[in-house]
Amino acid sequence: MAETATQIAAPAARGFLKELIKQWRAQDLHGSWDRKTDLDLLEPYILTRDKRREIPMMSDPDPETLWRMELFYNAVGLTLERITGVMVCPLMKLHHEGFGRLVLTAGRLIVINKNLRDVHRFGFESLEKLEEEGEKLVAAGLEWIEKYPEVAHY
Repeated sequence: MAETATQIAAPAARGFLKELIKQWRAQDLHGSWDRKTDLDLLEPYILTRDKRREIPMMSDPDPETLWRMELFYNAVGLTLERITGVMVCPLMKLHHEGFGRLVLTAGRLIVINKNLRDVHRFGFESLEKLEEEGEKLVAAGLEWIEKYPEVAHY
């Protein structure tokens, strides 16, 4: 990737990307990623048009992609938790062919309800698009929690 470590420093200091990086660091039980930069950890999420073309149109998602996607939505939920103080739980149900549904709940409130498809091609055009999508989901979840706090805190 063309971005330098200093370019990642500013966005990484903000909510969603900071939480996503924390999620990745928490998975490293043996310290094998200690020397990796934050940008190195986020690089698998960047799927340029050329990389996307290399992936077949129809395929089963591999475990790495599923894990990466799970960490992404966990980071959305944890960012919401840090902002609101309400526990947010991700629930994901996928068919082996790469389609399904993701739901983030806060109390009895569904704050994110998303259909998933082409999961084997999960990724973003750039680091900015990754951050934009994560922040957009956080904002949408926050809007629901603020609109129905009594349901979210139940």
